[in-house]
Amino acid sequence: MAAATLETLLGRHGHDGTRLVQILREVQDALGWLAPETLTAIAHAIDRPRAQVESSAGFYSFFHTRPLGDYRILFSDNITDRMLGSQALLRRLCERLWLEPGRVSEDGLVSVDTTSCTGMCDQGPALLANYRAITRLTPQRIDHMARLIRRRVPVSDWPREWFRVEDNIRRRDVLLGNGLAPGEALAAALERAPTALLDEIERSALRGRGGAGFGSDIKWRACRAARGDAHYVVCNADEGEPGTFKDRVLLAGFFDLVVDGMCIAGFAIGASQGFIYLRGEYRHLLDLLETRLAERRAAGLLGRDILGRGFDFDIAIHLGAGAYVCGEESALIESLEGKPGKPRIRPPFPVTHGYLGQPTTVNNVETLALAALIAVRGGEWFRTIGTASSTGTKLLSVSGDVARPGVYEFPFGVTVAAVLEAAGAQDTQAVTTAGAAGPCLTAEAFGRRIAFEDVATGGSLMVFDASRDMFEVARNFINFFAHESCGLCTPCRVGTAVNARLMDKLARGRGSPCDLEEMEKLHQLMQHASHCGLGSTATIALRDMLARFRPAFERRLRSPDFAPDFAPAFDLDAALSQARGMTGRSDPGAHLGDETSATGALRAGEEPR
Repeated sequence: MAAATLETLLGRHGHDGTRLVQILREVQDALGWLAPETLTAIAHAIDRPRAQVESSAGFYSFFHTRPLGDYRILFSDNITDRMLGSQALLRRLCERLWLEPGRVSEDGLVSVDTTSCTGMCDQGPALLANYRAITRLTPQRIDHMARLIRRRVPVSDWPREWFRVEDNIRRRDVLLGNGLAPGEALAAALERAPTALLDEIERSALRGRGGAGFGSDIKWRACRAARGDAHYVVCNADEGEPGTFKDRVLLAGFFDLVVDGMCIAGFAIGASQGFIYLRGEYRHLLDLLETRLAERRAAGLLGRDILGRGFDFDIAIHLGAGAYVCGEESALIESLEGKPGKPRIRPPFPVTHGYLGQPTTVNNVETLALAALIAVRGGEWFRTIGTASSTGTKLLSVSGDVARPGVYEFPFGVTVAAVLEAAGAQDTQAVTTAGAAGPCLTAEAFGRRIAFEDVATGGSLMVFDASRDMFEVARNFINFFAHESCGLCTPCRVGTAVNARLMDKLARGRGSPCDLEEMEKLHQLMQHASHCGLGSTATIALRDMLARFRPAFERRLRSPDFAPDFAPAFDLDAALSQARGMTGRSDPGAHLGDETSATGALRAGEEPR
C-alpha cells in the first residue's frame, strides 16, 4: 500500500527533484511520517543522493522523520499569542490529553508542541492542527478538541467555525479599495510594449514592499536584460515575520490582482512561468488559490495566448514547510529547487542567476498587486500618493494591545501615532515596526512617519501597552531567531544560540552586567558578519529594548552574594578570536559552516557569563 501510494505521488510530480519539498509534504500527509525507507525510495525515484533528500526532510519544521502521532498540534508561540494566553491553553490541552509538551503520547496518538508565528496575530491565540490553522482559541475549544482527539475524530471533521480565518481589513485606500475586475490590469498592461510598461513602473517609483524597498523597475530591467534560456517570476508569499499577515489578506481577497501583477511582471521581463511560494502556515488557502488559477486558465487570463494577445504565462504554487529564512529570496529559490532553504552567496544575484540558474525576479505579494494597479492608473498617478521617496500606500499588519487588530492601508508618510489611534491603542509603551526583526519605538518616537526615509517597515506593527514586560518580549524574539537560524554562518548560528541562553539565564535571575555587555557585542558582530538578513536583523529589537527598557533587564541580575553553581563561564571574546583563527580571516562569518569553540561550549552545557 505504501509503495503504491508513493509511486502515485511521485508520478504526479513527474519524478522531478525540483519538486522535492512538495513530494515530501504529500508523502508525509499520506503515510504519516517520513521513514528512512521512504526517503531512500524517494531518492531513488528522483535520482538524487539520499543525503540530499534527508537534508531537505530534516531542514523544514513541518517535516518529521520520526512518528509524531496521528494528531500533530502546534501552538503559535509568537509574543502576541502569548499575550492572549496561548501558554495556559497549551498546558490545558496537555493536561486533558495526559502528555508533556514536546512529547508523543504513550499510545502514539498525539503530540503537542509550539511553532513560530502562524500569521494569525489578528485573531489569536492560534494553533495548527495537522498543519491547518485554528483561530480564536478558548478554554472551551481546547476541552472540545481534547475530546475529539480521544475519540479519534479526523481533523477534517472538526467544527468548521474553528478554521474560520477573517481578513479584518480596518482601513482601505487605493489598493484595498481598487474595484478592478479580474484581468483588467493585465489587459491594460498588454496594450503597451514591455519597455513602455517598464517606463511606467519607473515613473511610479514603486519600491518593494517586502521590507528592503528596492526599486521594482531596476530589478525588472536587470532581469529582462540578463541572458538565459528562460526567465521566471516568483511571488514571495512566505511572510514569516512575526506579526505580519497582510499578504494572507491579499491572497485571500485580492488574488486576481496579485496574479495580474505576476503576469505583468512576466510580460515586462520576458518570462512565461511564475511561481507563488506560499508559506506552509497558509495551507488553508492552497485549494482556493489552485481553483482560482484553474478558473483564470479557463477564462483565458492565464496559460497559453492570454487574452488572445500571443502572451504565454502560467503559474504554479509551491507550499513551504515551516522555515522563516525562506523569506530571503535566494533561500526561497533554493527551496523551489527542492533543497534546504539556505541563502546563497551573492553575487551572482537572482536577477541573473536565480531559479535553475536562470534570470529570476522575486517580488513581494503587495508589490505585485501595486504593479497591477499602476498598469491601469499610471505611474504619475501613483507618485501623487505618499512621499517623494516612498510613493503609494503601505499595508500594515497591526496586532497586540489594540482594540482593533487587523490590516490598515495608509499612504506612506502616516505617523506611528496616527496608526495607533486608528487601531484603538491606549497607554502604549512600545511598538515594534518590523516584527521581531526591526526597531522598537517608544512614545517619544510615535510622531515619526512610516516611510523608507524614516521608519521603514515590511508591514508588521506589534503594540505593547504599559502592562507588558519588555524583557519577556525581547526573550520571545531572541528564542524565535535561535530556532529559525538556518545554521549556515557562524555569527548567526552561534550568536542566536548564545543570546537565547543569556536571556534564559537572566530569566532565572542568574544574570550579571557582563551578560548585557555580551549581548551588545553580539549585536555588533551579527550585524556586520552574518551571511544574510536573518542574522543582521536578529538583534535590532533586542538592542533597542536594552537601551530603552534597561530596568526590565537589570532587575533580573543576580544579587552580589549569589553563589554560582554552574560550569566555568563562556568567554565570547575568546570564542570569536578562535573563530577568526580558524577561518584565517578577520570576519568569522567569512568561512561559512565552520564550528567554533562557541558551539562546543554550548554543547558542553557551559553557562555563558
